[in-house]
Order: sequence, then structure tokens, then C-alpha cells
Amino acid sequence: MQQAVDQQTRKLTGIISISVFVWSLLLSAVSFAQVPANQDTFSQDFRLWTPTFLTVKLPASFFAYMEVNPRFADLDDGGHIDQLLLRPAIGYQLTENVSIWQGYAWVGNFNQRHTPPQSPFFEENRIYQQLNYTSKFESFRILTRFRLEERWIEHADGTALRFRLMVRGSYPLPIAPEWALVAYDEIFVHLNQVGVAQGKGPDAGFDQNRFFVGINRTFGKHFNMDAGYQNWLVNSRSLPNLANQMNHVILLNFYINL
Repeated sequence: MQQAVDQQTRKLTGIISISVFVWSLLLSAVSFAQVPANQDTFSQDFRLWTPTFLTVKLPASFFAYMEVNPRFADLDDGGHIDQLLLRPAIGYQLTENVSIWQGYAWVGNFNQRHTPPQSPFFEENRIYQQLNYTSKFESFRILTRFRLEERWIEHADGTALRFRLMVRGSYPLPIAPEWALVAYDEIFVHLNQVGVAQGKGPDAGFDQNRFFVGINRTFGKHFNMDAGYQNWLVNSRSLPNLANQMNHVILLNFYINL
């Protein structure tokens, strides 16, 4: 009897997770629909991101996490480093499917187009709270990640609040299970308005959307990687459209699990 209940519960959570994944993709489609037809107010760029994610199991269901995330821009014009993110965190496994995290992020922004008082380099400090929910429906695996960020941006007075929702699905290939098809979508929403008078802080509302499609390759128990394309839509509050910048990103994610 209990086994049947467990099977029904797994099916229900799988259906819910797939529904959330489809909903996230629909949000991405809505963002694409808001891309302006007038290309004079719409910019595009070709980029490369190569983040490394290290997760270490600790005693008593705790985890240590570290992310090093260099991002490069203007690849079609020689390329240069655009951002560097350093993101440590501590996590705790609440249940088999749910974990909670508390983290910090330092963000260095380089070679920015700027107007005073903003400089070509400026930094941002964040703390964030995160909840991960993992589920499996047959061979289809889904990670749903909720993240709330408190951000302190140089030249912008106050604390900016931002909510992020990411849904990631992966499907191992039956003929080669070390390979998997991967897709995810992540939407960012500013919860308040900060530093608008200084010309740097965010306005409340939709911020950006990231949609990724690619492949994952597992090389062993402790290492796997993603490779693929990420479409990154950005809303600039200085223009009236919901999305007015589209970045085309080659994304290489490296995962180390110890």
C-alpha cells in the first residue's frame, strides 16, 4: 500500500515539475515576443561564459559550495572580460528532494560603457537565499531553483532586491547515458527601485531572461559539464521596451562534486 502511495506521489511531483518547466519556457517565449522590431533601439552581442561550480559534501547533511564565473563579451570584436563572479555558499539537505542555501556573491564589472560617477570598473556585493527542489519523472530530471538576492551596487544607494526562478530539465540518452540533453530557463525580476537617480540602480519589474539548450557529459562520479547556447534577454530601464538587448552566449558549465 505504502509503495503504491509513494509511486503516486512521485508521479504527481513529476507532473508538477514538468508543468513548472513548461511554464518557465512560456515565460521565455513572452520575453522573446517583447523584442522590439526597431533594431535601432535593440543591441546584440556575442559572448562566452565558463563558470566552474564546486560542491563538497560536509557532515550532518551540510554542503559547501563555490562558484568562479568569468564572463567574456564582444567576441566578434576581439573580446574582453566583462564580469567576474565569485559566489560561495553553505547548503543543507532538508529532505531527499529539497535543499536550502545561504550565500554571498562578489561581482566585478569590467570595461563598462559609463557616464560619471560610474567608472569603467565597478563592483557589486550580494547575499542570497536559495531553495532547490529536485524531482524525477521516469528518466527526465528537473531542478527548480528559487533565489532571493539582496544587492549593494557601487554608485547606487540602497539595497536592491531581486527574485530569480530557474527550471532546468535533463534527459539522459538511452543509448549513451553518460550524455544528456539539457535545457533551462531563468527569469529575473526586480522587486524594488534603487539608485535610479544615480543612473546605475535597477528599476522595479522584469530584469532579464536566460534560456539555455545544450548537452551534458558525465566523465565520472565527480565531474560533468554542460556545453551549449544561451540566449540572454536584458531589459534596460532607459528604453521603453520590455527587452532591448539580446546576448548570444556560448556557455560551458563545469561541475565538480566531492
